Amino acid sequence: MQIAVTFRHMESSEAVRTYVEEKLAKVKKYIDEPIDAQVVLSVQKKINHKAEVTMVAKGLTMKSAEEKDDMYAAIDLMVDKIERQLKRYKEKLKRHKGSTGTQRKVEKAVIAAPSVDEGHENPEIIRSHSFFVKPMSVEEAVMQMDLLDKDFLVFTDDRSEEMNVVYRRKDGNYGLIVPQGS
Repeated sequence: MQIAVTFRHMESSEAVRTYVEEKLAKVKKYIDEPIDAQVVLSVQKKINHKAEVTMVAKGLTMKSAEEKDDMYAAIDLMVDKIERQLKRYKEKLKRHKGSTGTQRKVEKAVIAAPSVDEGHENPEIIRSHSFFVKPMSVEEAVMQMDLLDKDFLVFTDDRSEEMNVVYRRKDGNYGLIVPQGS
């Protein structure tokens, strides 16, 4: 497991770095693949200690962040949260049979707001990114969205092979957008 620890607004401490590495080592039992973990430890206003982690393993990205008045307590809570997410993910994988559909390539583009607001014929594209959308069940898509801490997720339904969108509603529930045939 590769672990990068960044200290913000606080002194770098080898004891804290070692503590983080020891705590994160226990999540290796949930994922066999190589894991890359980015940990950011920060202190805000001298009393709020924040521990954040982003873990990437086998195409799966998980995030966790916790705040406490003690750095070690914040690290413990952060690791507990990421461990719960991994347990939930592993249990869902056991229940979910492998998908037989094919991945689709999708392109995401960020468009400049003024170019749309002013009615330009060709909106200005600031950035674009291509990625593959893998087939999954609605339940798996919701879980992946939660693990990524996103508000929506585009995925291919593993049964219908249609492109779908699952999103988090303001009331805390989830919504699903399914295309209808013409």
